[in-house]
Amino acid sequence: MSYRKLKADQLFTGLTLLNNNEVLVTKPDGEIISIESADNAGDDIEVFKGIITPGFVNAHCHLELSHMKGLIADKTGLADFVYKVINERHFGEGEIFDTIKKAEAQMGESGIVAVGDICNNNLTLAQKLRHTLRYYNFIEASGWAPPLSKSRWERSKILYDEFTTGHLTASIVPHAPYSVSDALWEKLIPVFEGKTITMHNQETHFENEFFLQGTGDLLRMYEKMNISNSFFSPSKKTSLQTCFHKLSKAASVILVHNTFTTQEDIDYINETKPDYQLVSFCLCPNSNLYIEDTLPPVEMLVKKDNLIILGTDSLASNRSLNILDEMKTIQFYFPFVTLEKLLQWATFNGAQALQMNDIGSFEKGKKPGIVLIENVDEGKLKIESASKRLL
Repeated sequence: MSYRKLKADQLFTGLTLLNNNEVLVTKPDGEIISIESADNAGDDIEVFKGIITPGFVNAHCHLELSHMKGLIADKTGLADFVYKVINERHFGEGEIFDTIKKAEAQMGESGIVAVGDICNNNLTLAQKLRHTLRYYNFIEASGWAPPLSKSRWERSKILYDEFTTGHLTASIVPHAPYSVSDALWEKLIPVFEGKTITMHNQETHFENEFFLQGTGDLLRMYEKMNISNSFFSPSKKTSLQTCFHKLSKAASVILVHNTFTTQEDIDYINETKPDYQLVSFCLCPNSNLYIEDTLPPVEMLVKKDNLIILGTDSLASNRSLNILDEMKTIQFYFPFVTLEKLLQWATFNGAQALQMNDIGSFEKGKKPGIVLIENVDEGKLKIESASKRLL
């Protein structure tokens, strides 16, 4: 059997950034054989400028919204953004299918190999059945009015069955604390066991205000949507501390955005989560800047060694679905985060969060995808830095 032997300025294993004396040896289909020193790797070594890394994991995406690129102005705030997504997402299916296909192709070309994708309908199903990329499909349930709980649950279950009948990985997940009633939570909790469960978390400070005091801009959003809020009483706790215990059966929990998460929230998670549960904080900085013009507390999350992963959100709230663009933004605003750490967030950590343990790192027997990052300057990404799939 012939092997591919790949060498670059640096080799990132999924955990460690190695020097330029290491060679990645793979089967022709990308299955990892070993990492060898250049002295022991023999002939026929392919040499590249840049960094060779495992394929990227986009841990939070809304592929089904790809047709909404540029339709919603930036810096609208979350309440108006959510309202516009709900009311302006309806296009012809042909156009939606075309944008889904194009967006997925761009993700693949930029080095993304796996996606945690939010699904409110089956419009992405046909493309996913082509198995171009790997997906963990998060069938999103929402319904703030308690009388809707039965119909919203049934709709989510039908959609879940559609995806899993096609042998795609899926779980039914809550949209956000402010959009899932207690009655709907009761239906969701039993299906969390052993699954990866994701939830939009503290994307706006109004979310915490609503649960702490019953006030804030979310009330205006409910009014615009003609949703009665008369049944609600504030928990007098942050949104995360109000509902995190309801996720206890999940094997892996992905909290997305975390823009207004506090150290007290993180302490609460660490004190209450079961030992078997992996909790990840998914950062989507370009989306946070687009919607709320703010960023998550990266320094706090890093200091406490929390598991961080990366996502892009949707083209309704981002200008690309490129994980490298998220890494550039984090490096620009938080230059203390090393490139090695950013790469780990984009590869190994994301794979662990999605329970895709056969990707994310260059370990024997894995097929993680192989990506080249070009135009890297002394351990720093540049505006010109670009990524592409090699295998």
